[in-house]
This record gives sequence, C-alpha cells and structure tokens, in this order.
Amino acid sequence: MNKFIETLKNIWSIKELRDRILFTVLILAVYRLGSFIVLPGVNALALDAGNSNRPASDLLSLINTFTGGAFNQGSIFALGIMPYITASIIVQLLGFAVPYFQRLQQKEGESGRKKITQITRFLTLLITLVQGGGYLAFLRSTEGAIDPNISDTVFWFSNMIILATGTIFAMWLGEKITDKGIGNGISLLIMVGIIAKLPASFIAEVQSRAGTNGLIPLILELVFFLFVVIATILIVQGVRKIPIQAAKRMVGRASGDIAGGAGNDFINLKLSAAGVMPIIFAQAIMFLPLTAAQWAAGDGGTQSDLLLSLNDWKSFPYNLLFFVLIVLFTYVYTALIVNPQQYAEYLKRQNSFIPGIKPGEDTQNYIDTLTTRITLPGALFIGAIAILPALVAVAGVTDSFAIFFGGTSLLILVGVVLDTLQQIESYLLMRKYDGLVKSGRIQGRGNQGITIGAGM
Repeated sequence: MNKFIETLKNIWSIKELRDRILFTVLILAVYRLGSFIVLPGVNALALDAGNSNRPASDLLSLINTFTGGAFNQGSIFALGIMPYITASIIVQLLGFAVPYFQRLQQKEGESGRKKITQITRFLTLLITLVQGGGYLAFLRSTEGAIDPNISDTVFWFSNMIILATGTIFAMWLGEKITDKGIGNGISLLIMVGIIAKLPASFIAEVQSRAGTNGLIPLILELVFFLFVVIATILIVQGVRKIPIQAAKRMVGRASGDIAGGAGNDFINLKLSAAGVMPIIFAQAIMFLPLTAAQWAAGDGGTQSDLLLSLNDWKSFPYNLLFFVLIVLFTYVYTALIVNPQQYAEYLKRQNSFIPGIKPGEDTQNYIDTLTTRITLPGALFIGAIAILPALVAVAGVTDSFAIFFGGTSLLILVGVVLDTLQQIESYLLMRKYDGLVKSGRIQGRGNQGITIGAGM
C-alpha cells in the first residue's frame, strides 16, 4: 500500500503528467454527458421500455455495451465512435491492397499520414450517414419511441445531422485526448463506454445470486474472471524471442561487435500480432445475419431458424461460426502486418544474423515458419475468449455480466489499460522515478507483429 501511495504521489508531482490526466478525465466526462442527451423527437422512456422487451442475448445489446448505453437511450452519441473505427479498418485494409494507399502509408511520411487522416474522416462521415439512417429506422420501428407530433421530414433531417455531428465530435474528443491527454483517445472513448455498463451488470449479477444463496458461486465467478483477465494480459504481452547477433570485424588487433552489444538483442515475435482486429472483423460479419433478419421481418417474410440462431450470441451456430471466423482472420491479418522478408533484409543491412540460420532467404523462411506456428495458439486463445461470454452465460451468469468475461469488451479493456499504464510509466521513468511494477516494464499493444530490441 505504501508503494502504491508513493507511486500516486510521484504521478501527481509531474506537472505535465498531472495536466494530461486531468484533461483526459475532463474530456471523458464530456463524452459521457453527451450519452444522456436524447435526440429531438425521441421518447427515451418508451425506447427504453421497448428495448427491455428484447432478450439480453440479442446482438443489439452488444452494440449498446460498446456505446455505454447511448444506443438504447436514443442519444446524440448513439453511434459512438464505431463509424470512425469502421472507416479506419477500411483505410487500413486498402493500405494492404491498393498501391495508392500503400504509398501514402509507407513512402510519403507526414504528408501521407495527413492525407490518410483526411480520407478516414471523410469516410467516417459517409458511414455515419448510412448507419444513422439505419438507426433512425430502428427508432421508428419501436412503438412509442417517436413523438407523433414531429413530422417525418424534420425528424429525419435534423437527427441525421445531429447523429453525424455527434460522431464527428466524439472523434474530435478522441483526437484531443491523444494530443493533449494520456493514452489513445479513440480507444479510451470505447473503453469508458464499456466500463459504464459494468457496475449495473455487476449489481444485477449480485442481486440474482443473493436470491439463491449464491455467495460462493459469486466468489468463484470473480476468481474465474480474474484468471481470465490475467490470461488475456499474458497473451496480449506474450512474445517469442529469437536471439540475434552482429557479425564481428577486426578493429586493430581486437574484434568487436558492429552493433555494440547486439548479442543481447532479440527479434520479438508477438504471440497475438493481430490483436483485437480479428474479433472486430468477425463481429462485423456476424452483424450481417441480424440485418438479413430485420429485412425479412420488415418485408413481412418469415425468418429461418438459422437466421434466428445467428442473431443470438449464446447459440451454438453463432459461436461456432464466430470462432472459425476469428481463427481465419487472425491468420489473414497476421500475414498482412507481419512481413518476414522485410525483417530479413533489415538484419542483413545491419550485418546481423540469427545464430545457426543463414542470412537472406533462410532467415525469411525461419521467421515465417515461427510466425505461423505461434499464431495458432494465439488464434485459438482469441477465439476461445470471444465465445467465453456464451459459455459462462449458459453456466448461469447473467447475460449482461457475462459479456465482460471475454469477447471484444475484455480485449479492449485489457489493451487500453496496458497502453495507458505504459505511457504513465514512461513519464515516471523519464523523471527518474520507479516504474509501476517492481520488475520488468509494462508493454502495451503499440508494437504489433515483430519488434527488434534488447532482451529483458
């Protein structure tokens, strides 16, 4: 406890760090406040009553979790920051496939990044308008959610502008946190939305256990939850270290390493190089059956049993397909971001090598083989984490609390917390203070794929 209090004092004594933390808290408070401002013409009470009739296992409940409840409240931030995330993913994928975007990302430096930022913002606006139309149609389908005195023209025109403005404003808040606050602003906005639902979900779980003398099961749940969090941290930070050495050259009568102690360097292959991206891709695909089911219902058609099961995140078909998609996307995304040839050429230029492996093609094949091998356990673990909420829900945990046992929610929470703590620790170390942990260093998600650095 004394160490913890001393660390807090050290953090508070650094003026720049203190100002950044206070600024971040202020911006997050503004974002949360906006989540409670209801769109004009929307009856929040009727909307909440209509949403309460939907099962908690419905996929729309997951969207509501990511927006901190703003989706079900008809808020100006109902779409949250998700359109920006979608636009960023699209631009990132274009960077792998389209030469123009590859040139912007790799060769044009700061000017290229500015162009990519502008393209992402414009694409965010387009996606927001599309998703905003779908959301307003969803509101109109909820009985009593729309004020009958407001005209359709005013309702659609005004709320489309407000939803688009809300998303752009949320994106601006995230960028301000990144520039003047602490941590990645966009990720923090998503995290604070997820955490906002955690207290109510936990209270609901406690109440459900209290009625059945379930104190011991509740304690076991919390212990299991802690174990899952620890396992997730280990996977997120896990690396496979490959030692590298620098070729020696004669200096006078002595020989020395060109890289100056490069014998202590390693190639760090990330166990989970793709991070949370496979789950995001797979989740986006899993929303397609939901859209098809809504179209079938809207056209007066009948919904098949398969569509209904794919709209339930606790069903076996949903989780089987979700798991397979995550494993596939993990391999695909890892192949896109990890380029063994690039690192083999880098080692060759640095006159370094992997002991026992010839430079050039052999090094490339060696790194590629190891990457493929360690991706399998990482992909299986991410897939298991993704379907874990369904498993614990079947075991008796309430649906609202089960969501936090895995899936995108847990991976985002763990990754964002690690990133933020890593930045705080860097400030402490620069001021000659101790880090946040006694041994080692906190590592965030910033370095994905392969990194080259000194071993710990």
